[in-house]
Amino acid sequence: MALFGTGMGRVCAVVAATDAADMSRQLRAALRSTPTVELRLDWLKNDAERGLFLRRLRKFSPAKAMLLATCRRREGGGKFAGDVDGELYWLMQAHEAGCEWCDLEMETYRELPQGITRELPLPRRILLSIHDFERTPKLPRTVSVTRHGLVDAVKIAAKARTIADSVRLLKVARRSRGFVAVPMGDVGLPARILALREGSALAYAPVEEATAPGQVSLDEMLHLYRVHQLTRATRVYGVIGDPIGHSLSPLLHNTGFAAGRIDAVYLPFLVHDLRDFLRAILDLGVRGFSVTLPHKQTILKYLKECDPLAAEIGAVNTVVVRRDGSLHGSNTDYVGVLQALEEKLPIKNSRMLIFGAGGAARATAFALARAGAFVGICARREKAAKELARAVGGEVIPRRALSRESFDAILNATPIGMHPHQGISPLRAGELQCRVVMDLIYRPERTKLLKMAAQEGIATVSGVEMFLAQGFAQWEIWTGKRAPEAAMRQAVLAALRWRS
Repeated sequence: MALFGTGMGRVCAVVAATDAADMSRQLRAALRSTPTVELRLDWLKNDAERGLFLRRLRKFSPAKAMLLATCRRREGGGKFAGDVDGELYWLMQAHEAGCEWCDLEMETYRELPQGITRELPLPRRILLSIHDFERTPKLPRTVSVTRHGLVDAVKIAAKARTIADSVRLLKVARRSRGFVAVPMGDVGLPARILALREGSALAYAPVEEATAPGQVSLDEMLHLYRVHQLTRATRVYGVIGDPIGHSLSPLLHNTGFAAGRIDAVYLPFLVHDLRDFLRAILDLGVRGFSVTLPHKQTILKYLKECDPLAAEIGAVNTVVVRRDGSLHGSNTDYVGVLQALEEKLPIKNSRMLIFGAGGAARATAFALARAGAFVGICARREKAAKELARAVGGEVIPRRALSRESFDAILNATPIGMHPHQGISPLRAGELQCRVVMDLIYRPERTKLLKMAAQEGIATVSGVEMFLAQGFAQWEIWTGKRAPEAAMRQAVLAALRWRS
């Protein structure tokens, strides 16, 4: 029998607040989603609030709830300023209030006489937790929790500096029983989501405020990533980039998987070193991935096969992983550019200016040139601008000439103005001598550049349209099915408007 139940019961909601009223409110919210809840007593601002919350908990006594009390001291990475005796006191009070489990960090465990944990009136089940907030330490091959032992389960929470670190922790979970694996940090986030399917007894998710780096909210864990439904048969996809936290690709693709009833999950991979990610593909079961800055061009040298257009563009945004682990690359960015712009003006024989010369600019330039447009390139890096202009039969337009040149459309293909730096624009109002301005950035939906263009009476095209079109194409490449476009579009637009 599973230690913490099955299904949603393996997703542990983390309740953490400074006062008893807020803790109680969060607890009620948590129990509407999962029966398993960690109560962070150390987050309460003083003993009076801890006492008040536990008295309320006794009266509340939620049926079928699996409550885990934690009063982590500062020595163990928590907020409780008291000593070991103080921690044990509050854990014993939690037992009286109905908590079946308690979390005892290794720093406390080492200070106690051997065997005393079973003699104290603590909650009847003990989770021994080991935290390393700096790195992933050397790990045992397996973790064995014997019934005659002094604890019932072991948790290792460690910061993943690399994807390889998080893979090491998941491998321990795969080989162990009564073990909780918690990869921490933004790099470890995908492994945190995959932990349950790899054998971890629990996956933690905060109801509101994060209590550890790299946590995913309870709502996202259950409804966006559906972690309680993931199995070894679930296909894994993702997006790789640096930074990656702004990406709405997980929302787009996971919405599509849910609507299309596809057993798959799409994860955000913060990738500093491309080789680190590529070495982890088979261990994580990755079947395909999107590529964004700064890896769109670098990924080319790791591909076994590449579509001719993507090779000509010199940038890839979509990769399929074959069963033997080999990679096949393509580029769907051009689809998005053409579909978005064609709503505003005919592309053939139009005069277009692309601002930028990176991966997104290359896809845009080739798409427009193939559709019959004249393409001008303006970029800070003169050498890159000349190379791209030459590749598409266009010309370099110096920045100083923008105020006197005219175009049918100007497209921003740089990340300038992207969230969280949405207060800046790559171009000035006087440089927008055109009929249409398109910004390839999709978050925010209305960038400062687009707002400025609208004020000048210029038609605008949001990068959202390109983002959606290229995403639909990716989804269909991976699944071989038609994308549920309406559901995917609705989810992305709702998120952008809620966050703006």
